[in-house]
Amino acid sequence: MTLLTGRLALITGASGGLGRGIALRFAQEGADVALHCHRGVEAARDVARAVAGTGRRAVVLQADLSRPEDCRRLVREAAEWGGGRLTALVNNAGVQPVQALADMSDADWRAVLDTNLTSVFSCTQAAAEVMRGQDGGGTVTHIASVEAGRPAEHHAHYAASKAAVVMHARAAAREYGSWGIRVNTVSPGLIEREGLAEVWPEGVRRWREAVAVGRLGRPEDVGDACVFLASPLASWITGHDLVVDGGVSARPSW
Repeated sequence: MTLLTGRLALITGASGGLGRGIALRFAQEGADVALHCHRGVEAARDVARAVAGTGRRAVVLQADLSRPEDCRRLVREAAEWGGGRLTALVNNAGVQPVQALADMSDADWRAVLDTNLTSVFSCTQAAAEVMRGQDGGGTVTHIASVEAGRPAEHHAHYAASKAAVVMHARAAAREYGSWGIRVNTVSPGLIEREGLAEVWPEGVRRWREAVAVGRLGRPEDVGDACVFLASPLASWITGHDLVVDGGVSARPSW
């Protein structure tokens, strides 16, 4: 028996590196996974093949999560694929554009908030309706960011959206707790990805100097945190923000 045996999880943004890492950790712990993507269908299918290699089932579902109706359809299709059940949702999909506040238009602002925040509201609301009526309830985990509390320059819309995601989880934990649903957030620090050191050498250098454990994060580090929060080991944890940043947050700010 593994931690998530018999579970059905929906992972949004599963075609990217972080989503892939989360999905694979869920599968390795015994869950079948519905893999959401927007445009990266081939990448999501590659993740599905990797999930199959663990012995678990996977399906690829496409949706534009900036559209609330797509969020509701996505959750419905995942639950139908799972035989009417959905035991875990990980709201991982998001965007992180770099843009100065002075140059930001209303449309720029709304595009980030709709993708990073409104999608979380819509997917969670739809998933809660499925989880409410099933034995054991369910879990919802939002992927936030350390920028929810420490914004970076030219990331105002992103940081604001992630701070709101943390507060949404706390509010949802209160209101959905009586339905048997736990809601938490995971706030990652800088996660390694191919080419990152080449396109942002100064940022990687500064992170390595600040991090306590001497390395950047890996997708599976975030996946481990999500697995824990979705598992029985976290049965009395809800409304919590689990920071996964290698100890950067412990660095003195003076």
